[in-house]
Amino acid sequence: MNISITLTDIISIIRKIADISLVWFIFYVILKNIKNNIKLALLFKGVALVLILKLVSDLCGLTVVGVLLEYIIMWGPLALIIIFQPEIRNMLEQLGRNQLLGRHKVLTVDEREHVVYEVVQALDYMSKQKIGALIVIERDISLGNYIDKAKKIYADLTSDLLISIFYEGNPLHDGGVIIQGDRITCAGAVFPTSSSTKINRHLGTRHRAGLGISEETDALVLIASEETGRLSIALKGEMFYNLSIDDVRIMLVDELRPKQDNNFDDELDEEEIYEENN
Repeated sequence: MNISITLTDIISIIRKIADISLVWFIFYVILKNIKNNIKLALLFKGVALVLILKLVSDLCGLTVVGVLLEYIIMWGPLALIIIFQPEIRNMLEQLGRNQLLGRHKVLTVDEREHVVYEVVQALDYMSKQKIGALIVIERDISLGNYIDKAKKIYADLTSDLLISIFYEGNPLHDGGVIIQGDRITCAGAVFPTSSSTKINRHLGTRHRAGLGISEETDALVLIASEETGRLSIALKGEMFYNLSIDDVRIMLVDELRPKQDNNFDDELDEEEIYEENN
């Protein structure tokens, strides 16, 4: 049996492979952004649940339930677009702003040590002096939308500069500071406040703003209370309250570590950072 493949057939096969690969890549990028956004993740789970219930109702012959679900599926997308318009817009902006192959700067061991040391020094001082602070460290998801509306600084990260920014007499002390890599990019940033019912009702706007930005991005958020001096960290939509300065240091070291397979050298690097800072 003689099978001949022409150049046209080869080009057609390449196009089909490229077409399928592009579709899967788009799905991957969308799912990655949904995973990093707590609200969109819940939305995705809700849509999946409705589709599963519709399938079950069809298999079991549940007519009334099936009809109701058909109406939900018919009008649901329009309702979701209206209700979740801010989240959908934010995700599209992130897709446009982020470099698809990763824009986050991977810090060297010395740079990570510097960031951890300066941030911990500042938080330790502000905690003891009861100076309120909101420090947001950008990771894989861009915070460009918030940086554009804040006061640009683009300065080397130092504990003295952080303390001076959040000093009560500074006009920028009410907003948040955004750190990109090992530099302070801006101050006075305003973030969306969380509407979560899980957050302690005694906590104020600073904590809700910190939790809000952690729900929408993968940023690492550090908060010092001006009333109690207690330290908190918001991460992936979860708030960790009343942390000691050592807890903050350990979490910073762990979260700033490059997101790749941990090897022996990485473990040694983190141990060295912890030992030198103690």
